[in-house]
Amino acid sequence: MADDEKKDIETKDEDAQAAGPDATSEESAGGGDASVLDSSESAPPADDASPSDDSQEDAPAPEAESDDAPAPEAPAADGGGDTSEEDDLPWKVKRRLEKSRRPHEAGPQLSPEERAAKRAEEQKARAAQRSKQRSATRGKKTAAGTGTPPAEREANDAKVRQGIVVSDKGEKSITVRVDIVRRHRVYEKVVRRSRTLHAHDERNEAGEGDVVRVIETRPLSKTKRWRLVEVVEKAR
Repeated sequence: MADDEKKDIETKDEDAQAAGPDATSEESAGGGDASVLDSSESAPPADDASPSDDSQEDAPAPEAESDDAPAPEAPAADGGGDTSEEDDLPWKVKRRLEKSRRPHEAGPQLSPEERAAKRAEEQKARAAQRSKQRSATRGKKTAAGTGTPPAEREANDAKVRQGIVVSDKGEKSITVRVDIVRRHRVYEKVVRRSRTLHAHDERNEAGEGDVVRVIETRPLSKTKRWRLVEVVEKAR
């Protein structure tokens, strides 16, 4: 092998001498470049000298966590977290919070008519659910107990007044004047007042000037709220 290499070198030198000095200079320059390339290929790169540094920079730190991974929640002191606060919230607020926490998924593109139909179906389903809940609540209320018993109603004693008949012109009707005499509570003076009552006289017994006794009753006409009980004294 050594003899063959020597022969190749000698043939190259002869060709170079025949070509002239310019070729020898170019070959020397090319040879220098080749030697430089050979040296660069043979020598390892400076960056590859420390592979551990690059591997350390490219490798993720063991302490750092990915952004996608959820952060661990810190345990609360009482062990309940925010559940106790959410339990105190109204049911509508709870439902709104649960809805906001759900992941959003993009739906298909719908036309305005399709959106309106979908909204109507959702409203109908919610209405049916509300009706079902209300009927269940009503059933629980009725089945729980009979409720408060009605209070016993005691009829008040009917008012009775005594007065003088001032008119008996109406058919089965009389007008009675009731005189009220009372002492004034501040000035201690006797105050006389009177009022008229319209009473029903079924048999037309009372005449003008008679002293009669009437009792309170149900409305018998537009103005009659009293009924004749008896004639105490006939007029002279």
